[in-house]
Amino acid sequence: MPPRRVKKTLSKTQQRKKEHLELCLDTESVTSALSTGLDRYRFAHNALPELDLDEIDISTSFLGKRLKAPILISSMTGGFDLARKVNRNLAAAAQELGIAMGVGSQRVAIEEPSAAASFQVRDLAPDILLLGNLGAVQLNYGYGLDQCRRAVAMIGADALILHLNVLQEAVQPEGNRNFKGLTEKIAMICRELEVPVIAKEVGNGISVDVACRLHGAGVKAIDVAGRGGTSWSAVEAQRAAQLGKAAERTFTDWGIPTEEALVSVRQALPDIQLIASGGIRTGVDIAKSMALGADMAAFGQPLLAAALESSAKVVEFISGIIHELRVSMLCVGAANLHALKRTPLVHNPD
Repeated sequence: MPPRRVKKTLSKTQQRKKEHLELCLDTESVTSALSTGLDRYRFAHNALPELDLDEIDISTSFLGKRLKAPILISSMTGGFDLARKVNRNLAAAAQELGIAMGVGSQRVAIEEPSAAASFQVRDLAPDILLLGNLGAVQLNYGYGLDQCRRAVAMIGADALILHLNVLQEAVQPEGNRNFKGLTEKIAMICRELEVPVIAKEVGNGISVDVACRLHGAGVKAIDVAGRGGTSWSAVEAQRAAQLGKAAERTFTDWGIPTEEALVSVRQALPDIQLIASGGIRTGVDIAKSMALGADMAAFGQPLLAAALESSAKVVEFISGIIHELRVSMLCVGAANLHALKRTPLVHNPD
């Protein structure tokens, strides 16, 4: 008789991560019904751009690392077997396309060392800009410089994301809700950690005041992660309902739209490296984001189904978005990203 397969028992954190991934596959139920704000703008079409599409240059650098396109695969998952497959398919695609990637929150692997393998992708992606990830709120729950260093070392990260998920934690049944004193603790991590720190919201946007405090604390880049894409309060409401608990749906559409967060933060902080995310779905969205001040654009949830299948499917999906970006640049006469950033946008009538 063949040996019996022993079913792995997941920790509470691993089980929560698994539930998050499963819920995010149902796009409609976890996406904000409100706009990113990018639809308020359009480009003026250039019918005579004097450019060759094949010669348009979309390469860039971010945190000192060269990228073939201004795209970051957003932090999504990790901590269990299926998440390992997702991360490895995403990483292989990122390596092939020459783009950046962030992993999901590594807290689960700090607490459960056996989960580390689900985040480790350097063997498939030796050259990419790879971002580690921990929740900033954990700095109030026993985490500090040691855990941040462990997260970086675990995956060979080039930088560490400290994500800010106030609303998600507030509505999550088992959420951590003490956000007092975090600015000072983030500043300490920025001073002491050997790699750059990126501050990231998770879909509710970053205001000018918060961005300025983060910049003052020493973060090297900000991902505004505005409203308009995946709503983590909606995800948590779905989880609560499945667990037979009261589902808080009031905050599904809460937050600063991606466009508003991007424009306001760029105006306040003209020199910081800025990532646009939150409802980025097309190459046109990326082009608009760049014209509004972003240095790079990020998306995650739209890649999930492809990543569950193969790295080739992820490459196919992102290649389509890259093509849309290049066509957008051709049709506004922008030969490179520097020119795209100087391309004016037209306000659509209300």
